[in-house]
Amino acid sequence: MLPLIEIDIDPIIFRLGPLALRWYSLMIMTGVIVGTWVAARLAQRRGISPDDVYSGALWVVVGGIVGARLAHVIDRFDYYWLHPDKILAIYEGGLAIWGGLIAGGLAGWLFTRRNNIPFWPFADAVAHGAILGQAIGRVGCIINGDVAGRPTGGEWGFVYTNPNALLPRPEYFNVPTHPYPLYEMVWDLAIFGLLFLVARSIKFDGAVFLAYCALYALGRFVLTFVREEEMWLFGLQQAQVLSIIVVVVAAYLYFYLRSRQGGLRPPGPRARPSPVRV
Repeated sequence: MLPLIEIDIDPIIFRLGPLALRWYSLMIMTGVIVGTWVAARLAQRRGISPDDVYSGALWVVVGGIVGARLAHVIDRFDYYWLHPDKILAIYEGGLAIWGGLIAGGLAGWLFTRRNNIPFWPFADAVAHGAILGQAIGRVGCIINGDVAGRPTGGEWGFVYTNPNALLPRPEYFNVPTHPYPLYEMVWDLAIFGLLFLVARSIKFDGAVFLAYCALYALGRFVLTFVREEEMWLFGLQQAQVLSIIVVVVAAYLYFYLRSRQGGLRPPGPRARPSPVRV
């Protein structure tokens, strides 16, 4: 077990008039930059120009943030109905990961369709970089406190003492809680490593992306048990129900793509014709 770790860090790094730089925003931005750089390098191995990834990153990131925030607002509609001024305050936390993944994936698909880029190799590279970016972003969640887990009931866990921490429940202050963001960060880094093995052993396009979806969903299903959210369906929380759906869909697409692509991809990168630029 972890020792008792007190977190007395102000989520706000500094203020400049009405503006404030938060650790959450800083780590999200850092995660996006690092994840995009990794994705660009991996895409080049698949015959996709890094410039295409950098261009597509804007679509994926913007779409992901909009989808993640929208899903969070819908989930907590009772609160945002009374506080509409907080709907756009994403710098305070409140991004539903499944909403972000779905909307970001759709935005990435639209980008590849528009620019004649093969979607599945693009998705493989972006997903591999995204999971590393997610791990980095969870550092901001540790400081923010907005995804703290349930009380541990013992002498271990995170103890938030800074009055500006955005804990999901006020009674969590000065109480040992499960370090949920740390759990997920460790799992995200494990997935990042496992995806290299997937890319090396399973040679059809889309395998890395689908492995990312399935592995993250499995981890989220298990880890969500230490978070205290409202039950949504069959005694499960919303994130757990969505995790089950993602695993089922990913498994179906895995077998579909494997049969369609013949199970193996010829070795070596595959270049695509460069578009004519006018």
